[in-house]
Amino acid sequence: MLYNAYEMQRSMLAGASAMADFGANMLQNPANPFAYFGGGPVLGSALEVFAHAAAPRGKPAFGLDSTVIDGKTVAIDEQIVLRKPFGQLKRFAREGVTGGPKLLIVAPMSGHYATLLRGTVERMLPFADVYITDWRDAKLVPLADGKFDLDDYIDYIIEFMETIGANEGQGGVHMLAVCQPSVPCYAAACLMNADKNPCRPKTLTMMGGPIDTREAPTAVNTLATERPHSWFSQNVIATVPMTYPGAGRSVYPGFLQLAGFMSMNLGNHMVSHWEMFKHLVQGDEDSADLTKDFYEEYRSVCDMTSEFYLQTIDVVFQKHAIANGTYVHRGRPVDPAAITDIALLAIEGERDDISGLGQTKAALSLASKLPLSQKKYLMAEGAGHYGIFNGSKWRNTVAPVVEAWITAHP
Repeated sequence: MLYNAYEMQRSMLAGASAMADFGANMLQNPANPFAYFGGGPVLGSALEVFAHAAAPRGKPAFGLDSTVIDGKTVAIDEQIVLRKPFGQLKRFAREGVTGGPKLLIVAPMSGHYATLLRGTVERMLPFADVYITDWRDAKLVPLADGKFDLDDYIDYIIEFMETIGANEGQGGVHMLAVCQPSVPCYAAACLMNADKNPCRPKTLTMMGGPIDTREAPTAVNTLATERPHSWFSQNVIATVPMTYPGAGRSVYPGFLQLAGFMSMNLGNHMVSHWEMFKHLVQGDEDSADLTKDFYEEYRSVCDMTSEFYLQTIDVVFQKHAIANGTYVHRGRPVDPAAITDIALLAIEGERDDISGLGQTKAALSLASKLPLSQKKYLMAEGAGHYGIFNGSKWRNTVAPVVEAWITAHP
């Protein structure tokens, strides 16, 4: 019922958005006299803001066609290296460039597409042979393809690492986990190190991840712990409608995740749209486009399977299983002490309101048998959650530390 009601609302808003866009274009047309005086510019700008906010969105494209290496422009070829039912391993191949470290960027499965990390990928392209986990929207996965939970997520990461390790080329294989995947990536590192898997990462960088959510709990952590596990399964899980390939699949809808994040900082989002409106009225299209581009990505959401979402709530946020040593992957204990030769880098943002300070750093102390020389911590001053992997602080402060860490552990 919930999903069907949302689809009805989305269809209505799609029509309203199209009408508003038509009105905005008409009022802003240079051939229209009302575009120059009276209320025309103001009304046209208001309609444009509404049209953008209400427009339906699908999966964005990465759009990374080239990069610059040693002053030369190098073409980028997006390649699908491995396809799986719930995600694919994508490579950003640099044409004519060989060697260098291989880096797997593990994108969060948290309601947004992997393209949310476009800035992360773009910054690392001149330095590394970059791969990324391109997770699939759960509503598009037929029921016949089975389930996908946190244990499956770990299996995917291990298989992706083994696939990259088997490819030809020079340099070690490194892994960078952004936010939520810090937990499954840390677990995969534990298992691969214990098995002496030859494709285990040389380094694991964890950015703003909930390794131990008992440290400096945020509003996200409080939401996950103040209600019993049964409440989540009864109140936030929906069934995919018949209009999608995954009809009948039980999911945590992306629109609910987006609503939660928007409500956390509703005032800031309202101010952003007000500023966009003022920029449009003033004719400052460049500034308005920056806001549009951000929300184009931010509001592009996808569903995740209910079993993955509910297991994550249970294991990560309510039982703190990784932190207290009780997590079991397919009957096998996940022991951080098994990490003995994978260099760990933990990165946190000073103003992170999703993963509080200390939650990611906890991974370093849990790896009790890893030498101190193999551990590093960075607290990015003034950076919020998104600032540690996107924007100027990521490009100028955080990324150089990541590159230096990878270079020091080839």
